[in-house]
Amino acid sequence: MLGPVILAASRSDRMRRLISAAPVTKQVVDRFIPGETVTDIVPIVRDLTSRGLELTMDVVGEDITTPEQACAARDAYLELIGRLKELDLGEKVEMSVKLSMFGQALEGGHELALSNVRPVVEAAAAIGTTVTLDAEDHTTLDSMFAIHEELRTDFPQTGCVIQAYLFRTEADARRLAESGSRVRLVKGAYKEPAEVAYQQKHEIDKAYVRILKTLMEGEGYPMIGSHDPRLISIAQELAHRAGRKLDEYEFQMLYGIRGDEHLRLAAEGHRMRVYTAYGTDWYGYFMRRLAEKPANLRFFLRSMVSKG
Repeated sequence: MLGPVILAASRSDRMRRLISAAPVTKQVVDRFIPGETVTDIVPIVRDLTSRGLELTMDVVGEDITTPEQACAARDAYLELIGRLKELDLGEKVEMSVKLSMFGQALEGGHELALSNVRPVVEAAAAIGTTVTLDAEDHTTLDSMFAIHEELRTDFPQTGCVIQAYLFRTEADARRLAESGSRVRLVKGAYKEPAEVAYQQKHEIDKAYVRILKTLMEGEGYPMIGSHDPRLISIAQELAHRAGRKLDEYEFQMLYGIRGDEHLRLAAEGHRMRVYTAYGTDWYGYFMRRLAEKPANLRFFLRSMVSKG
């Protein structure tokens, strides 16, 4: 019940100011966002990769209002790629990007986002890694998928994200599976109207399984974005039925959530990738983490009470 309320708050400037000013907020945010700069994040990257984990890195920030800010977002990713090259970690760490950061919502946004993301994809390929285009609200998806298709012409490993709660996603999954795409499947973390998205958890879970079956039986590379133990077990069974080897799909989970499960899956031989965000514009990302899972909200509220 609280999920839609929290998602609405993620777009509220007043709530942003209140939560940002709360003394306990930084302590809780650090659980999900372990640094603000590339330098902050390097020890995290080294630690996780040394434990047999892989990463996808997200420089957080979505409220881009000028082309100059979009270019700055591009440059932040290029800086990250430069540091990964120095660390010789290109094969272990990919990037996740939100096209809104690259100017997608601005005038001429489709072309602007494409022109900004292309050098990031090129630089990633040069160090042996790739980029995944994150899904945002449903109004942005046609543009995202078009950019994904164009980038794959030169960089076929470019991935994208699909969201199980959207009605359109089963058709999107069939198309992507046939094209051999790298696809991360998540439940969805934006506030969407009933006209375009399932609203009930059981409906979303059923859709997730149907879509995952399509991906496992297809020609692409499925990436299971979930912390749900039941869905993880179902994913393993679907992969087995489809005859997939352990390196022909992977699990992805958020930094700060179920860390023991990350290590367990990696120890069993699965590819386990940790979605690790960093940066100063953390608010929207943080609020969606609270909305996704009641345990995250309880953790935040308990911290506020104990510090109060």
